[in-house]
Amino acid sequence: MPEAAVLRDARRIVVKVGSSLVTNEGRGLDAGAIGGWCRQLAALAREGREVVMVSSGAVAEGMKRLGWSTRPHELPELQAAAAVGQMGLAQMYETQLAGHGLVSAQVLLTHADLADRERYLNARSTLLALLSMKAVPVINENDTVVNDEIKFGDNDTLGALVANLVEADALVILTDQRGLYAADPRKEPGARFIDVAQAGDPALERMAGGAGSTIGRGGMLTKILAAKRAASSGASTVIAWGREPDVLLRLAAGESIGTALVAATPKLAARKQWMADHLQLRGAVAVDAGAVQKLLAEGKSLLPIGVVAVDGEFARGDVIAVRSPEGTEVARGLANYSAAETRLIARKPSSQIEATLGYAAGPELIHRDNLVLS
Repeated sequence: MPEAAVLRDARRIVVKVGSSLVTNEGRGLDAGAIGGWCRQLAALAREGREVVMVSSGAVAEGMKRLGWSTRPHELPELQAAAAVGQMGLAQMYETQLAGHGLVSAQVLLTHADLADRERYLNARSTLLALLSMKAVPVINENDTVVNDEIKFGDNDTLGALVANLVEADALVILTDQRGLYAADPRKEPGARFIDVAQAGDPALERMAGGAGSTIGRGGMLTKILAAKRAASSGASTVIAWGREPDVLLRLAAGESIGTALVAATPKLAARKQWMADHLQLRGAVAVDAGAVQKLLAEGKSLLPIGVVAVDGEFARGDVIAVRSPEGTEVARGLANYSAAETRLIARKPSSQIEATLGYAAGPELIHRDNLVLS
């Protein structure tokens, strides 16, 4: 398996750093460590790569500011600590990234944001817009509002969901361990180190141990499951020791560090296959011959001006079929507008979307990246 190519060829990278790497053993944020990550992120950005940072540390920083020595167990206290700590976390990343000429953006997410179709698309559109502006999104779970039903539970899972959300090429999970072993090296010093494996291999889950930190919430199992989730959208994952000097830059140069969990299906193919296999079509649009030509021969997006009829009642983010004038399905994809909105903008140029609807979610009804030919 080409483990060295996981980051070497990646253009869009999600980096997740755990609490133990960004804090002083739970006693607030480690400015030197965060400065090191930001320096590496800036170097990757200069290479033309797009980077998203998923960072823990808000609760630990809040604990320091509130004078607490142990992590609370009650949810309201955790939420309060997170609310206090988010101020410092955002400020720290803003200051450090600005020192390298980069603009940063704080994004707080909950599971409910990604479970709801419209909020999912809104979050995705915002993150992609930030990346197009060369800004670095710094993401954390919105601990101030989550409860037991909607919380991610760990930032490894959040990192994987973000990788899915932005269709990243690679996910890097930086932790306080070298990578994945066939057994717990704390109990079996001679345990075999796993350099590379296929993400989603059931044997990996049997190898995983429990959480090893009193500050963070995730153990190796959550990282393996995160890699499996990321692979569903074609992103490969690297699990590596975060204190390794210039670990991100060396990974990007093709050096093999840590454990590479390789996605079985490439990113674009994974997304296209998901849409092709999607059986719950919520509706369809009929398009003119010119639109069919643009889709099939030129690989273009579907614009509202090519739509002649709308069938069904679909919402933004639903998978819909695209039919030719003869009624044959020629493609399917994720609708950028609801059925009601599509009826209003059909046969109109994209420049009139905002005037018609009062807002514009984009010039396309279905973007080519969210469309698969039938």
